[in-house]
Amino acid sequence: MKRIHCRRMAAFGLMAVLAATADAAQAPIPQLAGKDGRYALLVDGKPFTMLGVQAHNSSNYPAALDKVWAAAKDAHANTVEIPVAWEQLEPAEGRFDFSFVDTLVAQARQNKMRLVLLWFGTWKNTGPQYTPEWVKFDNRRFPRMVDREGKGIYCLSPFGEQTLQADKKAFVALMAHLKKIDAAQRTVIMVQVENEVGTYGTVRDFGAKAEAAFRQPVPPAILARKKAPVPGAASGTWAEVYGPYADEYFHAYAVASYIEALAKAGRAVYDLPMYVNNALRDPIEPMAPWKGNFASGGPTFDVIDIYKAAAPHIDIAAPDVYSPESSKVVATLSLFQRPDNALLVPEMGNAAGYARYVYQILGRGAIGVAPFGIDYADYSNYPLGSKLKDKAMAEPFGRIYAAFRPMQGQWAQWALDGRTFGIAEAEDRKPQTIDANGWKITASFREWQFGTANNGDRPPGTESPNGGAALAQVAANEFVVIGQNIRLAFEGAGANAGKPSMYARVEEGHFDNAGKWVMERNWNGDQTDYGINFTANPTVLKIRLGTY
Repeated sequence: MKRIHCRRMAAFGLMAVLAATADAAQAPIPQLAGKDGRYALLVDGKPFTMLGVQAHNSSNYPAALDKVWAAAKDAHANTVEIPVAWEQLEPAEGRFDFSFVDTLVAQARQNKMRLVLLWFGTWKNTGPQYTPEWVKFDNRRFPRMVDREGKGIYCLSPFGEQTLQADKKAFVALMAHLKKIDAAQRTVIMVQVENEVGTYGTVRDFGAKAEAAFRQPVPPAILARKKAPVPGAASGTWAEVYGPYADEYFHAYAVASYIEALAKAGRAVYDLPMYVNNALRDPIEPMAPWKGNFASGGPTFDVIDIYKAAAPHIDIAAPDVYSPESSKVVATLSLFQRPDNALLVPEMGNAAGYARYVYQILGRGAIGVAPFGIDYADYSNYPLGSKLKDKAMAEPFGRIYAAFRPMQGQWAQWALDGRTFGIAEAEDRKPQTIDANGWKITASFREWQFGTANNGDRPPGTESPNGGAALAQVAANEFVVIGQNIRLAFEGAGANAGKPSMYARVEEGHFDNAGKWVMERNWNGDQTDYGINFTANPTVLKIRLGTY
């Protein structure tokens, strides 16, 4: 008996050692790192550029995944964003089914992809269609919002206490399961909480609980961060402080507070970075109170401060970009990239015209980007995206991602250090400039590689805007550049202003798996006499300049 006891103790000791070794071998948990108002997503303890794709909404089942992985590989993505729906996780109340999550994580590892999980819970595109049936049709337990006339509407109320508790229970179960199956390998690097929240058709909930809360004083945390666009009281009720904006701001606070309850509980179990995504309001039209023109209560650019105050466990308010006009894209990126808000574009149209914005988004220092609908399901989300459903749909993004991917770690570090810039060709096709440290860079479009365009003779494939470049200033006189269908010209500025300059080296190449630059050839003569000309094939150059 004593011998058996000793063996048992030895076995327990070995198990303890193995457990300790396993814990020690765990990769660091993903997290968001900030530096002087810039950000990096740390994966395995290192800066990571998310070259993502998002699957279609209904591709979140094991039988559909082959078409997801195939498209993700053709896109040269390193991350797949994919929904996990409350209805599939908890089909019967209290009975959880993690089989899809298990399959998804296992296959992601096999395909060497990271995952961002999209929690489709109480709200998906403002509606309850991804809630379980036992939630969908029980208005007594899970009340819907009430409009100004007292009529119930499609959207579940953020004041439904049982709705919140049930959603939170399911979300916490998901996060606990992720910790159980993925804490060592960290396949899942981020989680989106709900999806494109807010309400169409009514500005807020006018139910009894909502009305009572609306008449309460604005919480101090909101007052400290969100100033009224029009003169109002310094404190008091929502109407007294925010006047004509009160309904929208109150709804944003109510929805953000609901999301905070989920995020706080989920992160207490497994502390992955979390974000909310946003169906945008027009970023260019003059600011005005809600008039039925966007989803009120969502994290639009004008209420980011409310979300920051009400939902501190949400790291990022992120824009979903489906307006193809370059002016709106630039305005949206500018409004969402803030010292307190990392830039992330978790959804973007998958039409070919959106591909050029990858340069601009990553050049601005975004932690990641993901076109939507990159899988080979027999479904197209045209006109928001491409009409195509095959490799030709993934290819415009794949060519750019293929150039970025070998250097995604370096790029993320350069972005965190504030060294990166980005350009995307606008509809007017006019030249654009970048002011770097000591250098002014002028970009022009629709140019041949040798000489200038003659009598409107333009290179084939440039009929629509598709040029772009991302630049990293890696040293005072040195740049790493990725580009396509663009010409770049460098001239001295700042400390180099007025000095004649020339290219010291223009090396074409790539970075290897160890992050070392591998030169393939040096451009000179005809290849540099008319500027640095990128063709339709995305190319990586290391450019060193000098003055004399």
